[in-house]
Amino acid sequence: MSGINKVILVGRLGNDPEIRYTQQGVAVTNFNIATSETWLDKAGAKQERTEWHRIVVWGKMAETCSQYLAKGRQVYVEGRLQTRQWEDKDGAKRYTTEVVASTVQFLDRGADKGATTSVSTDEMMPQEMPHDAPPPSMISGGDEDIPF
Repeated sequence: MSGINKVILVGRLGNDPEIRYTQQGVAVTNFNIATSETWLDKAGAKQERTEWHRIVVWGKMAETCSQYLAKGRQVYVEGRLQTRQWEDKDGAKRYTTEVVASTVQFLDRGADKGATTSVSTDEMMPQEMPHDAPPPSMISGGDEDIPF
């Protein structure tokens, strides 16, 4: 049975993007975005909850995101959820769930460019965006606990 795995988020970057390259020279950029919701509780007090989402971007789109995005910028991200497992340096199993982006649209004006920009996997060659994340050994310069 097939299913649908599609995520659409609009949020603000909580950190500057981090770009790395696989051993094959393919760019991979990671950043986190925050989405928030507000509501009134039973007592009428305003409540707010923020969720953080780990975003992974591949290929030319990764390079564009790394170049033009920065902490605080608002983005639209469309992609799919992926959960990966690996063993850390102590042999403990670790997991992470992330959004593998197929489209990233810059929603607010950047200080350097002043225009809304959109990039998607349509602008990339098919081999630039792998279906699954590469094994930790393929990523250069990563944190030892997280493969990239």
